Amino acid sequence: MAVFEGAGVALITPFKDNGEINYEKLEEILEEQIAGGTDAIVACGTTGEASTMTHEEHLDVIRFACEKVKGRIPVVAGTGSNCTETAVYLSQEAERLGADGVLVVSPYYNKATQKGLYRHFAAVAESIKIPVILYNIPGRTGVNIAPETIAKLCENVENIVGVKEASGNFSAIAQLMNLTDGRIDLYSGNDDQIVPMLALGGKGVISVLSNIAPRQTHAICEAFFAGDVKESARLQLAAIPLIEALFCEVNPIPVKAAMNLMGKETGPLRMPLTEMEPQNQERLKAAMEAYGIL
Repeated sequence: MAVFEGAGVALITPFKDNGEINYEKLEEILEEQIAGGTDAIVACGTTGEASTMTHEEHLDVIRFACEKVKGRIPVVAGTGSNCTETAVYLSQEAERLGADGVLVVSPYYNKATQKGLYRHFAAVAESIKIPVILYNIPGRTGVNIAPETIAKLCENVENIVGVKEASGNFSAIAQLMNLTDGRIDLYSGNDDQIVPMLALGGKGVISVLSNIAPRQTHAICEAFFAGDVKESARLQLAAIPLIEALFCEVNPIPVKAAMNLMGKETGPLRMPLTEMEPQNQERLKAAMEAYGIL
């Protein structure tokens, strides 16, 4: 069984003006997401600015999310690292804290070989019992996880159950789905590619858009699963201008700006990320107004 089906939110982390994590605001956001129909919480990923957190902060956000969600929907913890030992540690702690699964990005900067990637993911997965979702995003990590490597991991390591695919390479993704013959849970890592990913057998999306439009993102998946592909595609296409605005600067700069425009007071970004350029914020505001969420 998949960790979740539908739209999981790649959750932002709210900060106070002094840079500390704003747990009161985080609880509000978690409740809003659940009320909005989000199918899973994905905490401490790229969108959550985990790369600027200490290990203690990272694990405390995971603990907090698990405690506040209380099993109402799955909580998936981002536990990837370019250091295998660190990824093992974070994954083991996430399991202990109650996460329903972990999302493990490919090691960045090191640029491991496919053999190295296999050993890295296998070592992490074999250190825990909860499900592992791999995260392939070569644009950020500098390395692509080959379909053959993912298929081999899925076949040989029991709790490697899924992959978040953000490569945009649909030929490779189709090859992966052929090689795994339905044995892997595929999630779109790009909000503008939900429907084509579902058409290849995907289970859903791990979504930035869901931070500001949880019900609408859920609806894209819901319509597809109900057999109304035309409506699912209509909803997907209607969101494209907003999605483009959400990625006109590097994620999560625009989505945190969007949440602040909505009055959610999610606070600043952590360096080296900086505030959104004024002209891009105007573009984002216009897209949100056109989409009907502002």
